[in-house]
Amino acid sequence: MNMRVNIPVELDRLAVRNDRIPRPVVGEPAAGTASPHESATLHVSGEAVYTDDIPELRNTAYAALGLSDKAHARIKGMDLDAVRKAPGVIAVLTAKDIPGVNDCGPVIADDPILADGLVQYVGQPMFIVVARSVAEARRAARLGKVEYEPLPFLLTPEQAKAAHAGTTDELRLIQGDVQQALAGAPVRLRGTFSCGGQEQFYLEGQIAYAIPREKDGMLVQCSTQHPTEMQHAVSHALGWQRHQVEVECRRLGGGFGGKESQSAIFACLASVCAWRLHRPVKLRADRDDDMMITGKRHGFYYEYDVGFDNEGRILGVKLDMTLHSGFSADLSEAVASRALAHFDNAYYIPAADIHTMCGKVNTQSATAFRGFGAPQGALITEVLIDRVARQLGKDPLDVRRINLYGTDTRNVTPYGEVVEGNLLEPIMTELEASSDYRARRKAVQDFNAHSAILKKGLAMTPVKFGISFNVPAFNQAGALVHIYRDGSVLVNHGGIEMGQGLNTKVAQIVANTLGLDLECVRLTATDTYKVINTSATAASTGSDLNGKAAEDAALTLRTRLAEFAARKYGGRPDDVVFAWRQVSVNGRTLPFAQLVEEAYWDRVQLWSDGFYKTPDISWDKATSHGHPFYYYAFGWAVSEVAVDTLTGEWRLLRADILHDVGASINPAIDIGQIEGGYIQGAGWLTSEELVWREDGRLMTHAPSTYKIPAISDCPRDFRVQLFKTRNHQDSVHHSKAVGEPPLVHGISVFNAINDAVAAVGDGRQSPDLLAPATPEAILNAVEALRQRSAA
Repeated sequence: MNMRVNIPVELDRLAVRNDRIPRPVVGEPAAGTASPHESATLHVSGEAVYTDDIPELRNTAYAALGLSDKAHARIKGMDLDAVRKAPGVIAVLTAKDIPGVNDCGPVIADDPILADGLVQYVGQPMFIVVARSVAEARRAARLGKVEYEPLPFLLTPEQAKAAHAGTTDELRLIQGDVQQALAGAPVRLRGTFSCGGQEQFYLEGQIAYAIPREKDGMLVQCSTQHPTEMQHAVSHALGWQRHQVEVECRRLGGGFGGKESQSAIFACLASVCAWRLHRPVKLRADRDDDMMITGKRHGFYYEYDVGFDNEGRILGVKLDMTLHSGFSADLSEAVASRALAHFDNAYYIPAADIHTMCGKVNTQSATAFRGFGAPQGALITEVLIDRVARQLGKDPLDVRRINLYGTDTRNVTPYGEVVEGNLLEPIMTELEASSDYRARRKAVQDFNAHSAILKKGLAMTPVKFGISFNVPAFNQAGALVHIYRDGSVLVNHGGIEMGQGLNTKVAQIVANTLGLDLECVRLTATDTYKVINTSATAASTGSDLNGKAAEDAALTLRTRLAEFAARKYGGRPDDVVFAWRQVSVNGRTLPFAQLVEEAYWDRVQLWSDGFYKTPDISWDKATSHGHPFYYYAFGWAVSEVAVDTLTGEWRLLRADILHDVGASINPAIDIGQIEGGYIQGAGWLTSEELVWREDGRLMTHAPSTYKIPAISDCPRDFRVQLFKTRNHQDSVHHSKAVGEPPLVHGISVFNAINDAVAAVGDGRQSPDLLAPATPEAILNAVEALRQRSAA
């Protein structure tokens, strides 16, 4: 059976959810229940401490950045006298003041902390101002006078492709005889498509607070998804060893990938200033500067040649994907690799030739964003399947059905991994019925036949999302668990809480392992001086890795306590039971805290480290083949929209989602992640448009010019269901990751809009609609389709 949780977008939706999902009670097993987010009351009361809320030390100074206003130019000279003389200014630093390496690139050393003789995008930091107040620093940073020698520049992936300009090596995947498959295909589509990037738009902006310590040490309190990477970048910038730099982060006000590598420039500059001035320095970017400096989701330009048979079955795919990578490599190669490993999405493709190029253009360097290339890879195939279905006059769901991965045959991906634990068919079958897809498809067709202006569209799309970093070394995590003499528990791990509920799940896992409830468990800030050499909290692996590491530490402690209990009270250690804050041993039951106290006096070690590494991960970059994922998460979504063909405006009427999270550790958090991911994915493909002016200046660099989805953009009828099952792999509690996969469900919104626009014609022609499908783009597609239909 599946757990169904229908969640309307109403003010009382939390009450509805609480009625439908079991709530924990004292003594009940912590894992598997809808425990509230561990910081929920702190969030709503304003007591949650973010980096900017940390009490400042005496003598703290404040920094701001001077930014380039040229897309590509040599710096012939910088006159910073007016900056130095501005009120409150303490110091002005340039690239020559960085004592170590002037670079913060996470993979390739091509990302200067401060521009040194060359600027490569509008908004690139050139100097930093330190002043007595935030306002004085920001005002002074605008007073610099720079003389440039302009150079040619590129702004689009199409231009980069034509110029053969790339930031990293190109990747290619070849499977089967593609030319033969295409040549013999009854139906063949050739063309181009593109999707735009996306701003992370975290609520808490980029910020770092650097505090010098004795003996050349530095504490950096930083809003980052990757403290270890910040430790590495800061130590290099200062020319120090890593043990001299401590990076600490309690929580983020959102990250979505934008604080994985892009927080480095802020951490490095705050630290360099603090070292130079021997005083604490805080660098907090305002929203405009943040959006001008930092990278976004990669936009993609596609060239495709796809062959199908007359039933719509895929025979072969030749696909060229060029990424809008920005001026530096950043994480583009990994994004391209993940797109390459997800272009198949849910479908068996017998022959493929896939090529990716990371296009070097003179804009902010694109970076990690929720999904990390997988949504861009899946998008093109989902769009093409709809186009084939329209050309053949078939329901798109029927075309999807015959192309799905099987369980015994047709189950090997183009990159050579078997799709194990495949749930695509049962999830599809159940959602098709529960969403009334067939009846609604007919209702949409009837509505469109009688409505000249408003057109409705319906789409049902799947997701098959691979979970793991495909670099094996990144799939590791550590944790520390301490049990105090009163039975209370303190946990520290290497993951970052950014609102997604990671700490809540880890606390549930530890509490469940020790037979406690959540009141007994507390988590501390992530700290590179506690759990070291951590991986980024990214790729949806936060709970998988850190939850397993914390469970490992808790199991070690439980074993020690069980051995002590059996030694003192008799019986076998394996028969000792930990539950309900109590311990049952050889017919006796005593409070957990009592056993811990007795164990202390017997000198039992009451703290432990834990470690976990994901098994069976391999990837050959040269051939783009291997076993890059430990398991897959699956799901389907149905979206229904209405489009005004006179204005291009549209509305999301209803969404039905059935998603696989394995054995859910916390159903409430998982449902929240599915809701949020779906809406964020829809925003990427509809309203969130990045616009660069002809001179390379980003024009959508503030909330006034960049539109993320609001509550009014959510469907009033929002039905989210968890497909109740257990992960076939030995993940933590046999759960599955939930951070990134649901974002791919947003593709169903884009396809539904396409479906509505296609109804302007005879329904057999595909609209020329690119992503994002803004009202302007929709209106242009409507007009173009009308002209084609009239011709």
